[in-house]
Amino acid sequence: MNIQLSAAWEKVQGMINGAIALLPNVVLALFVFSLFFIAAGTIRRIVKRVTRNRRHARNLGLILGRLAQWTILLIGLFVSLSIVIPTLRAGDLVQLLGISGVAIGFAFRDILQNFLAGILILLTEPFQIDDQIIFKDFEGTVENIQTRATTIRTYDGRRIVIPNSELFTNSVTVNTAFENRRLEYDLGIGYGDDIDTAKRLILEAIHETEGVLEHPAPDAIVVALAESTVNIRARWWVKPPRRAEELDLQDKVLTRVKNKLTANGIDFPFPTQQILFHDQTEETDGDRSRQREGWPAGNRQVPRPRSISGSLRKLAELHAQRDGNGHSQPTSEHGEA
Repeated sequence: MNIQLSAAWEKVQGMINGAIALLPNVVLALFVFSLFFIAAGTIRRIVKRVTRNRRHARNLGLILGRLAQWTILLIGLFVSLSIVIPTLRAGDLVQLLGISGVAIGFAFRDILQNFLAGILILLTEPFQIDDQIIFKDFEGTVENIQTRATTIRTYDGRRIVIPNSELFTNSVTVNTAFENRRLEYDLGIGYGDDIDTAKRLILEAIHETEGVLEHPAPDAIVVALAESTVNIRARWWVKPPRRAEELDLQDKVLTRVKNKLTANGIDFPFPTQQILFHDQTEETDGDRSRQREGWPAGNRQVPRPRSISGSLRKLAELHAQRDGNGHSQPTSEHGEA
């Protein structure tokens, strides 16, 4: 028993002595890796600063900066391990990284997918930082494009983090991709109003609004004959197409259009409905001669419409004919008892 304890103690003592012997190498390795870490961050910031004011090179600068950072960190890791373990060779490290890479690839498939999608987004540039985009139910300004996810700031002051793989494989609307953008709005006028006059007044109001571009020229077209209105679509172009300017300009255009149409007697009708009353009992159900809607063609006399006042008067007469026990007396078709 004492022999086993002595052997165990010798092993522990050997491990302690080995750790103490490696301690200077470990400290030196940490110092060297810290230098590489600082150098990697500095290079990334330099590349980002150089490409900050160049819109078309900004995304490329992000890629180069991040790749340079990770390359320097990998080199620093290899140098640090060589200091701690002098017998470590480059071939051994490459083999270790290869085996570990396969395992990490299976374990972090989604992370690697987002990373590759982020690289492709930065290279192809379907949108850039400060662009305003719409993705599914989210709309806002792109704040940052990282290798894992893209962050956008919504117009109501919220931050949305979207994985790059979803952005790369789904449709994205970029509202600020071009210099000019067309806005449109549907206006409903009455069927009794003159369409050409309404179009002329709408275009005059749009032209009088500051901020609307003359070229391409605004236009107004009829798009629908609705139930209660004739719908005219007003379209105009603006620059720059930012969200704030869009809403402000739309407010000015619609205010001018409404005031001008109202001042010239053009109506904005409310939705209306027509209700037809007719007698319908089990005996007369389906008898078109007793109904106004759907009567057949021919020489038959079209039944006269019933008024609400007449129906109410007939109900009052029925109530007046009730006896003391609450039973109503039979009446004829003309309401006579």
